Amino acid sequence: MKRISFFIILILVSCFLAGFSPENAGATKSDGKISGELKNGYRIIPVSNSDKNIHLNVYRGDYLKFKLNGSFRNPILSIPALSISKNIPDSPEGAPYFKMKKAGTFEFTLGSVNGSITVNDYHQLNYREVTSREAAGFIKSDHPLILDVRTPAEYSRGHLKNAVLIPVQILYAQLKELSAYKEKDILIYCATGNRSTVASKILIDSGFTQITNMRYGIVDWAAKKYPIIQQE
Repeated sequence: MKRISFFIILILVSCFLAGFSPENAGATKSDGKISGELKNGYRIIPVSNSDKNIHLNVYRGDYLKFKLNGSFRNPILSIPALSISKNIPDSPEGAPYFKMKKAGTFEFTLGSVNGSITVNDYHQLNYREVTSREAAGFIKSDHPLILDVRTPAEYSRGHLKNAVLIPVQILYAQLKELSAYKEKDILIYCATGNRSTVASKILIDSGFTQITNMRYGIVDWAAKKYPIIQQE
């Protein structure tokens, strides 16, 4: 019995020391929470130039904007794996955005700050993703509200029949227009499935319970030769 207790204590001590090894000292570890906050369709990420070895969690489809705190002077954001290298101005209003198109973990630097960004696929009980073929069957059998979250210009060039246009950037402000569908089926789409993922999260966070995202957007819908309505 004493021998078993000794080994248990030894294992616990080893785990404790491993967690505080020099390799891990000072590192900021991810707690699994999604970083920043959504504002006008963008995920705003605050970063201070005193941050070191930070880890960010975002969703696939997020449009990232960095809010700089401290004495940054037009630092360069570099994410080599995503072919991103761009200056970030002090003001978030005029800052460029970066579209997170694929899931994975990517190393980045922002001036003297370095770390990694994990791009997560979105999963929720009230959410599902479908292909264009599945979306076509869903529309025919369940008659959901079809929500287009692209820009008006994109919508005018071609959209799904009966689709309601609310660009993702103004979706928060227009939620009242969708209040009758809070517990009804909504099919959301954009061009390729990224903005529609962001829109899906906005609706689910606002209490909507039956959200379906057309994963590859109207680009794939058109490629599969499903009907598109063009404004005259």
